[in-house]
Amino acid sequence: MIDEPGLRQRKKLQTRTRIEAAALDLFERQGFDGTTVEEIAGAAQIAPRTFFSYFPTKEDVVLADYAGRLERIVEQLGDRPPAETPWAALRASFVVVAADYDTQRRELVRRFRIMADSASVHARSLQLQSGWEDALAAALGARMGDDTESLTSRLLASAALSAMRSSQRHWIATGQTTPLPTLVESCFDQLADGLADLG
Repeated sequence: MIDEPGLRQRKKLQTRTRIEAAALDLFERQGFDGTTVEEIAGAAQIAPRTFFSYFPTKEDVVLADYAGRLERIVEQLGDRPPAETPWAALRASFVVVAADYDTQRRELVRRFRIMADSASVHARSLQLQSGWEDALAAALGARMGDDTESLTSRLLASAALSAMRSSQRHWIATGQTTPLPTLVESCFDQLADGLADLG
């Protein structure tokens, strides 16, 4: 027997992947603002209305990997030893995700370049990252035994995301000469040591 739910899911994933590939190619050639949803739909061989079944906005195509990255971080955080400090657990979790990024270098660089050239994509990325902070703060609160979100869990989540953003931007700007996990470790360690005395 054919596993119909599994088949449907695979077809949806194939369509989503096709939309992403078509959109990124067009964005690179024509620019983000110079590309319409209708053009993306045509290149992906779908109806324009189908596009919005997969992505709420055109910006979300560029940022399509965000949800998966967040799930991966939260999953890694949940797997860390209970005795580990929250900061050490965050560091280890983000290093794992940075290694994922490192293996998908070409794709990540494409997305970052499109984001850098489009104010609306950058704004949408910040909006989504705010959701990341909420999710990480909640996961940290649960890990630390806080029933409600604390200032500490919020600060830890925000600092970890800042370390990842700084690492990624430096990685892109310097031509990926240093492995991204190494940069992430460096940023986490500098934050742990304190920035007040750096100069």
